[in-house]
Amino acid sequence: MQDTLSKSADKNVSALKNYFNSSIDFYTKKVSICGFECQICMFEGLSSIERLWIMMLDAMSSLEQNPNTPAELFDCIMRETDIPMESKIVACLDDARKHITAGASVIFINGYDKAVVISTQSMQYRSVSEPSGEGNIRGSKEAFTEPLRVNISLVRRLIRTNELTTVTLTAGKRTMTEVAILYDQQLVPKSQIDSLKKKIENSPLPFVFDSSYLASFICKGGFSLFSAAGYTERPTVAAAKICEGKVVVLVNGSPFAMIVPYFFSENFQSLDDYAEKAYFASFVRLLKYAAFFIAIMLPGVFVSAAGFTPEVLPQQMLYKVAASEQATPLPLFAEMLLVNFMLEIVREAGLRLPKPVGHSVSLVAAIIVGDAAVNAGLLGTPTVVVAALTTISTFLTPSLYAPVTVLRVLFILAGGILGPICIAALFFCMTAAVCGMRTLNYDYCAPIIPLHKSFFKDGILRRSWSSTAKDDFKVTDLKDDGN
Repeated sequence: MQDTLSKSADKNVSALKNYFNSSIDFYTKKVSICGFECQICMFEGLSSIERLWIMMLDAMSSLEQNPNTPAELFDCIMRETDIPMESKIVACLDDARKHITAGASVIFINGYDKAVVISTQSMQYRSVSEPSGEGNIRGSKEAFTEPLRVNISLVRRLIRTNELTTVTLTAGKRTMTEVAILYDQQLVPKSQIDSLKKKIENSPLPFVFDSSYLASFICKGGFSLFSAAGYTERPTVAAAKICEGKVVVLVNGSPFAMIVPYFFSENFQSLDDYAEKAYFASFVRLLKYAAFFIAIMLPGVFVSAAGFTPEVLPQQMLYKVAASEQATPLPLFAEMLLVNFMLEIVREAGLRLPKPVGHSVSLVAAIIVGDAAVNAGLLGTPTVVVAALTTISTFLTPSLYAPVTVLRVLFILAGGILGPICIAALFFCMTAAVCGMRTLNYDYCAPIIPLHKSFFKDGILRRSWSSTAKDDFKVTDLKDDGN
């Protein structure tokens, strides 16, 4: 649809009607402006008809001279009125289509092959509210919303320097979704941005409704349980990552921003880490690392120890485990798998149902699984306790929920089938896979592996601001020039 505009306004409107298949919400109207026939096009619901008429009547009444030709009328509207208009002049049907679907109004002047675009956007959207999945005690309470322009403005308000650059492009062959790339032009190499733009534009996706759709095309590589892209719904977090030299990708219609590159250690960091004292932030991070290993390994290690090396368990615990296993119909290995599957079913049910019903489902399921199943002798108390502890530990790192859940099942299978040797082999494979990942030519485990000096300032432990702020850290410092 790259055809240039015709001088006939009727032909232009007819071409757009054919493109939109005469959609019922595609509004067109013939009007006379200063004695010249014109055609107005917009989408109802995206544009405000009342706003358009108010602006047009006010602008036309303030014209000091009467145009004699369609070209003069175009110049008068563009230069001699206070109508808020797009700076780009529409000269082809594709540009007209982009502006109309973005909520603007397009005016075709009969006898002239260029169109006027007026900003009459009046789209309904959810207001800026608190984040739903990133709870913090201190810091901003704002969260991204769905419109792309609103999300860009939230970041722009936090970073008021001229280095913040925004590039927009489209993705999705059927939806033509607008995508924005936000970065600091002094911290991010131009070659990296060009590569990122090329990957997004060449993605073969038919539709794009969330930034996560683009992750597999931006961070290409072999299969991995862990994601090389991070997500946030907080403008404060996005702004902080931009100041570190990272790139933020926003998609129109999505309240989540994608961050690339994203490192493994960032899953254990939060906004509160930088508002608390350094010693307490370091303690919380260590707690999260411990919870991560508990969440993925504790059930498997427990099953392996009870089935293959019971001598490592304390005597009193061994007696309780043995008594529990004799009182239940299933072996310990099958019990642990069953409880984990049931907990995931309860979580999924509570997540997908409406909130009032979801809480009721979770409560009933907890009573049935935690109390009735144990009292009926279907499940052992040690199994339920271990499963509950691992589930709670999983919630400390919500961004790693998916890989932790899968790895937990794999470790249970390893511990129940082959015991300690298989658990050690699986742990080695997991560590090697994570250390071998790369995200936009950066090592996924940086700055831990390979070890970088920034690790000692804001790695697993965090040092005080007076010490951390001495060096201006950039993500490019972690890049391996040899790769």
